[in-house]
Amino acid sequence: MERQELAAWLRLALSPGVGNGAARRLLAAFGLPQHIFEQDTPALRAIVSPAQALAVQTAPDELDAQVDVALQWLAQAPPNGRRRILTLADSVYPAGLLQTEDPPLMLYLMGDERDNWPAAIAVVGSRNPTAQGALNARNFARSFAQTGLTVVSGLALGVDGAAHEGALEGAAPGQLATIAVVGTGLDRVYPRQHLDLAHRIAQRGLLVSEYPLGTHPLAANFPRRNRIIAALSQGTLVVEAALKSGSLITARMAAEQGREVFAIPGSIHSTQSRGCHELLKQGAKLVETAQDVLDELGAGALAQAAPLDGQASVAPFEGALLEALGHDPVGLDALVARTGIAPASLQAQLLALELEGRLARLAGGLFQRLDAG
Repeated sequence: MERQELAAWLRLALSPGVGNGAARRLLAAFGLPQHIFEQDTPALRAIVSPAQALAVQTAPDELDAQVDVALQWLAQAPPNGRRRILTLADSVYPAGLLQTEDPPLMLYLMGDERDNWPAAIAVVGSRNPTAQGALNARNFARSFAQTGLTVVSGLALGVDGAAHEGALEGAAPGQLATIAVVGTGLDRVYPRQHLDLAHRIAQRGLLVSEYPLGTHPLAANFPRRNRIIAALSQGTLVVEAALKSGSLITARMAAEQGREVFAIPGSIHSTQSRGCHELLKQGAKLVETAQDVLDELGAGALAQAAPLDGQASVAPFEGALLEALGHDPVGLDALVARTGIAPASLQAQLLALELEGRLARLAGGLFQRLDAG
């Protein structure tokens, strides 16, 4: 990524008080970040609040330093892995995450070279599991990896760490074993006890963060990263969880995204089982073996998703949406009727197509398909 492009995305992401939602509205209205910063005050205030418009017009003090740090980090990629920064404008941005209500503007990636985002299953649970819970997480993850699924988790102590370890044990040579979605910048590891594990994941898996380099392990970051864990996975398995566990946040987000939620039952006397039992009462699938999960997901669990190398052309959802657009200008309501896609998800898909130059946004809230050549 060129310095000017990286600086524009970082400026938008770092603008105080703007947030992903307002940033996406600005992107939808004006295109790439560089165009947003060319707008005058009235144009910006037509899209966002006066305070947000002022923030967009003022470059953050730390911008130049953040650009320098990011470029240096990218340049220092080790020989056995790679480092990359994806933005909403990248055609290889994860399709499942793009369709959520709050996709990050930027994703930092570090790890094994891949052509495709893999079919994946999230395995999450307590930071203080029972001995059986930790063993279950490791064994289930190993079994998932042996079938070709990538295991997604959050690099936390307890169930997360056991799941990553199991996936590394079960994955075949050359397979993307596991994805760790973290709540810090990728230039630091938290918790420090997982420093060696993080290095091994970087060699045979992938580390992902939405947070700028240098970000410390702030408590508020970890619940937010759970939506990414859910979005990168076909389903989420909760191994053990207390009633107020962050794992239940991941499960709720997975359900809201239309993905399967699985839970392992435990003793009625164990506080670490109560979260799983609550999920089961709410409709989660009860599982006793890894095969139970695989049977529920079906053959589609091993289908490949959006490519990482940018060589493949149109993701499946893009092809269907382009077909629904036709070649005449069309409004959002008409597209909702044609596709049956929820408006929030449809807006995200339209933004992705617009940033790729596949459609134009016209006056009156209309969209028109653009065909190459």
